[in-house]
Amino acid sequence: MAKRTLAYIIMWFFLLHFAAIAQNQIPMISVSGEAQGTTYHIKYFDKQNRNFKTQTDSILNDFDKSLSLYREDSEISEFNRSHAIRFRSPYFYPVLKKSKEAFEKTNGAFDPTIMPLVEAYGFGPKKTKNAQFQNIDSLLKLVGFGQIEFDSVMVQKAQENVRLDFNGIAQGYSVDLISRFLEQQNIDRYMVEIGGEIVCRGKKNDDKFWVNGIENPLKPGTLYSTVQLSDRAMTTAGNYRNHFEKDGQVFNHLINPKTGSMEQTALLSVTVFAKDAITADAYDTAFFVMGVEETKRFIKKEKDLDVYLIFTGTDGKLNDFASDGIKDFVKKVN
Repeated sequence: MAKRTLAYIIMWFFLLHFAAIAQNQIPMISVSGEAQGTTYHIKYFDKQNRNFKTQTDSILNDFDKSLSLYREDSEISEFNRSHAIRFRSPYFYPVLKKSKEAFEKTNGAFDPTIMPLVEAYGFGPKKTKNAQFQNIDSLLKLVGFGQIEFDSVMVQKAQENVRLDFNGIAQGYSVDLISRFLEQQNIDRYMVEIGGEIVCRGKKNDDKFWVNGIENPLKPGTLYSTVQLSDRAMTTAGNYRNHFEKDGQVFNHLINPKTGSMEQTALLSVTVFAKDAITADAYDTAFFVMGVEETKRFIKKEKDLDVYLIFTGTDGKLNDFASDGIKDFVKKVN
């Protein structure tokens, strides 16, 4: 009996061993392209060696037809021009639901009704250098998620000129959509990246983590840290790229929806880690508005979120902070 048990153990050992070898021999496929005014890169392991670029481009094109502010025929553009619309895609409603959740949890630090302020400052699809700062107080009356009512069928606004801007959350959701598609094809080891928003599942061959970089906010194009990632999403927001100068002052695109201003902050880069990219994308925007200390307090209460902050210290030098759930996976680049 003991010999038979030992034989079973040896047999299962070899089966698991050769299964691991077989898994490591599965080819990794790389797909890349352009979408949403940026680029995407996808890597996945597939026994059938399939290339999903055509399907990826199709999904992202359909997504743009729903939530792109740069398309006049998109659902969101139609809503911004009208009082109410019925959803014609499966994308608008989930983003509204996640937006409401993030708005409520952050006490309004994340708010997609910020579009009138975005346009006033000269950002958005119709960029202009002639920002109308004098209208900020009146525009604040149009901002607030209470201006929006929706269910699973339609969305409507409380008053004219209320407009939505999903740029702080939509790209993360598009990463989730591609991830979901891959899983429907029985792909369980992959990395999907669109414009710096990332989801990783499983690990690479030889049980290695996916490794992603976090840019140095003072030296664009170079890395400040790297992160080992598996079975999590990662998104980064920064206030050092999209900005303009007026009357000797530099204004960044991250606007506080509660005050209507682009307030000065020590934060330069916020990276959020979550179960999906739509969640991470919403909160990286909110944490910029909340600042370093409020974000640290918030993250202690949220078990499903982690954060990596890069900010300017009182000595003028770069400092960083990693929450407990991610700090062991972050490595600074010398």
